[in-house]
Amino acid sequence: MGTFRVDCRIENVGDRHRSAKVTKLLVDTGSDYTWLPAKSLERIGVMREKKDVTFQMANGQEVTRSVGFVIIHVEKFFTVDEVVFAEPGDLSLLGARTLEGFNASVDPKRKKLVAAGPLTAAGGKRKQ
Repeated sequence: MGTFRVDCRIENVGDRHRSAKVTKLLVDTGSDYTWLPAKSLERIGVMREKKDVTFQMANGQEVTRSVGFVIIHVEKFFTVDEVVFAEPGDLSLLGARTLEGFNASVDPKRKKLVAAGPLTAAGGKRKQ
């Protein structure tokens, strides 16, 4: 499946006027979380809500990072999500959780995000 990158805008959940643009995030359906530069998150006042979260990298190495909450926008898509405070040397990634929050899927041929279609909901019995 080829790879591609997207630009995003992130907003502080508690103060939506505090925002930043993050460029060239690698769309990575193999990563659960979205990884954003810690400096960008700190600049807009995102708090480190979960500290010392352990992640296993693709090469098997384990690393510890903090996680915070943001509103993330890519093109017409947006969602609230938990994101990793990426340190220097870490990749900036758009992960699977964010894609699910967008209700978007990856079109590998066109190298873009596309609407995933109707959301699945539990069925219930109708009252008669």
